[in-house]
Amino acid sequence: MMDWLLVVIGAAVGAPLRYLADRWISTFHDGAFPWGTLAVNVAGCGLLGAVTGLALPGDLVLLVGVGLCGALTTYSTFALDTVRLAEHRARGIAGINVVANTAGGLLAFVIAASAAGML
Repeated sequence: MMDWLLVVIGAAVGAPLRYLADRWISTFHDGAFPWGTLAVNVAGCGLLGAVTGLALPGDLVLLVGVGLCGALTTYSTFALDTVRLAEHRARGIAGINVVANTAGGLLAFVIAASAAGML
């Protein structure tokens, strides 16, 4: 199968999954913090860590790692959320958002990659 088609198929699943997960998670929180974006970013980083740790074949890496995880995680929304928080004078929450997305994503990746590598 052509590499780009695997990426497209994975992204066709990841993008709507990101949107639906973000909307669903947001229904449980009334505050300014973007919990949905944080959740999909950390989950996507964890999934990518597992894909990496398992050393999957190239086709599965393209499908799941590049396509699904690439569309599931959202750096652009994370950046927009952070800027909007700062613009609305919620700079502390904006800072927490930066730390939570960065540290949470890295930690999820490392834990999942390590756990998958032990299998």
